[in-house]
Amino acid sequence: MIFNTIMVQLDVDSPAAPRTNYALELARRFEATLIGFAAADSYVFVPGDDGGMAAAEIMRERRIEIEDRLKILKEEFLGLVGDDATWREEIGDPTRLLAKHARAADLVVTGTPVSGADHHRVVDIGTSVLSAGRPVLIAADRLVPPDPKKVLVAWKDTREARRAVTDALPFLTGAQDVLVATIEEQNQRDARESVSDVVRYMMRHGIKARSEILDSDRRDACETIVGLAHGMGANLVVAGGYGHSRLFEWAFGGMTRSLLRNGSVNRLFSN
Repeated sequence: MIFNTIMVQLDVDSPAAPRTNYALELARRFEATLIGFAAADSYVFVPGDDGGMAAAEIMRERRIEIEDRLKILKEEFLGLVGDDATWREEIGDPTRLLAKHARAADLVVTGTPVSGADHHRVVDIGTSVLSAGRPVLIAADRLVPPDPKKVLVAWKDTREARRAVTDALPFLTGAQDVLVATIEEQNQRDARESVSDVVRYMMRHGIKARSEILDSDRRDACETIVGLAHGMGANLVVAGGYGHSRLFEWAFGGMTRSLLRNGSVNRLFSN
């Protein structure tokens, strides 16, 4: 597994430079091609007898406004990355369109979701993790790309977590220290066997890995995981997520849902 192509998702109402520079540094590190992507939906619902005509006019105005914003984003993006990168844009549901265009990339880069944001203009990150079919790297708020020296893997013995470990191999193989952390839920013996297998798997890939089993009575698993990451000097957490549409449930009984919103660390999710 290598990252030959990285897609960076840009919000239509935000400047292109911060997230583009973040993704550009990753692309240079992995010698990958960079793809810029942005989308927003002009749809609007206007109730009432004359709602149809009013909605059509508002949608026409919104489409023009979105087209203008996409043009500006494209110019900013290409001005930063040069001719080696490519650009994709569409008008429509940004979450659905990102999942569709993710087929062109090995890795999707986006940012921490904004609470209460307009879903017509901002991607639903949780749904994107579930639907992209690609690993999704959510940038830390400081927009400092992951340092491959130290990585924390939030492990639970699920298909999604196994997928995440494999998808993260380009980061893990260059790391000096990888901590596989799991929460003991019922059987400590099963937990130890599980993390031991993962550590051995990584070691066979030349990865320096170790493990830690956390007590099941810890109340805030997300805080514990992020605290472990900060404690070991890691700014990348790898995790698997699973669920159904927007009503998703995550590994560690909701930990990943909280981790999704914790912008203090870079997070790589796979489904």
